[in-house]
Formats: sequence, C-alpha cells, structure tokens
Amino acid sequence: MLDECLDVVEFFDLAQVASVPWKNGGGSTRELACWPPGAGMDGFEWRVSVATIATQGPFSAFAGVDRQIMLLEGDGVHLHSAPGLHGGWAHTLDQRWRPFAFAGEAPVVCSMLGGTSTDFNLMVRRGVWTGAMQVVQSAQSAAVPHSAGLCLVLAGTWRWGLGDAARTMAAGQGAWWVRESDVACGAETRHPNPDRDAHSLAPVTPLLQAEGECPPTLAWIALHRVSEFDI
Repeated sequence: MLDECLDVVEFFDLAQVASVPWKNGGGSTRELACWPPGAGMDGFEWRVSVATIATQGPFSAFAGVDRQIMLLEGDGVHLHSAPGLHGGWAHTLDQRWRPFAFAGEAPVVCSMLGGTSTDFNLMVRRGVWTGAMQVVQSAQSAAVPHSAGLCLVLAGTWRWGLGDAARTMAAGQGAWWVRESDVACGAETRHPNPDRDAHSLAPVTPLLQAEGECPPTLAWIALHRVSEFDI
C-alpha cells in the first residue's frame, strides 16, 4: 500500500558535494544520487553525477547501461566511437544544456575543445530502469507516475512544494527522489498521489527580468522502474 511505502526525497547543493578524482587523473566526479544508495559502479541501477573533464582520453565502458551527457560549463568536448557492435559515431558536445544519449558499452574517446569542461551525466541500467534527461522552464511534479527522478537548477530560482513546507533552490541546487511504492511494491502499481502539491516544482519569476538574463531553467530527469508488463 502507498502509506507503507514512503517517498525518499533528498536535497543537495552542488557546491557542497565532494569531488572524487579519477584514477587516471583526467578529471573528477561529484555524485549527486545513486540507486540503490551506496551501490558501486558494478551494482547501481541508476546514477546521476557532475563530472569535470580536464584532459582527453577514453571513457570508462559500462556494459548494459544507457548513458546521457549534457554540457554545463566550459568549452566542451568531442566524443568519438569507433565502428563496431554499436556503430561508429561522432558528436561535438559544445552547446550547453543539450543532452546526448549513447550506449555505455560503446568504446568512446573524448577530445578536448579547449579548457576544462563540466558535464551532467545520467547512467541507467538497461532493462531495470528507463530515464530521460530534459531541460525545462515550466513547472514540474515529482508525483507518480515517476518512480524516481532528479532535478538540478541551471538558472534562476525554483520553489519546491507549497506553504510552510516550501523551499527555494538556486542555481547549482537540486533534489532527487524515489517513490518506494514503485520500487518495493512493483512498478506496475500506480497510485494517485494525495501529496502532489508537496512534490511540485515551479519557477520563481522576478517581476522585472534584466535584458539578456536567462529565465529560470531546470535540468529534469524522470526515471521509471521497468516492470514485467513493460518487457
């Protein structure tokens, strides 16, 4: 039952998330969320992180994982995958806030287009979860049917919830959540959410916005647990 499977909601500030250097010295990663919590790189079902790329080199391979990447800051990178099982492709990641998807097992090599770049990353275990990365400027809701999700404020100010429980988030802040009723009770279980407003997210628009100022913008990830009915 829904009242036996409570929501998990965690808020974060990117500036306070610990940065872990890569073993090859080519960059570092700040993990924003991982499910199940504490799972290693071989055991996660989904993972969201922000990576800083300082030098060129190959990406780590993740068999059975679907990946999405989006430039947040910096000059960007050029990604190239040699012909093979997943076909050869090339993509220049030089426009911020534009997600790009690729298979985690693809042999990807990264080349720098200039200085250090910062990227937003989503990894989802194929056949276990599905997920999509979007950039939005309109109100959203973390209520069902999303089994889980994450948001990161890219610009402006956003308000989570209503009334006394509401909280505001500025650029670099965000939240992640899991609807445990879906994870523990089965993704095919869909309940109306009596607390929909408590999980709403809306932009806070100033009365006067300076010319050229970016409107409130949000990186939004909606995740769905795959059930036997989806296979």
